[in-house]
Amino acid sequence: QVQLVESGGSSVQAGESLTLSCSTTGFTYNAYCLGWFRQAPGKEREGVAALDSEGLKTYSDAVKGRFTISRDNAKNTLYLQLNSLKPEDTAMYYCALDPGGTYCSGGDVNALDAWGQGTLVTVSS
Repeated sequence: QVQLVESGGSSVQAGESLTLSCSTTGFTYNAYCLGWFRQAPGKEREGVAALDSEGLKTYSDAVKGRFTISRDNAKNTLYLQLNSLKPEDTAMYYCALDPGGTYCSGGDVNALDAWGQGTLVTVSS
């Protein structure tokens, strides 16, 4: 059974950086899509970044140029580097897995069938 566990969330000042981690276990898929999502209070969940099994990365316009998604296969860990943080980046951040890889190709968000519990990022001005 796949398990995703996020960590690294914290309270920071605007302009600072954070690195979020998502530890993955029970993961044996050859083709997959891993993504980071966030949900701010009172707002809908939004996709932030995604990484497929071939290394293709995509980002939302809101974070492009500031956030970087990466994966260390040896450690089975997905990362999200958050730079130049803004108050509007405040949210609960989640990682998620699509074992078929279709989400990264524009597929439906319902293809993501494993989610972590989230880690909170708070950015103050």
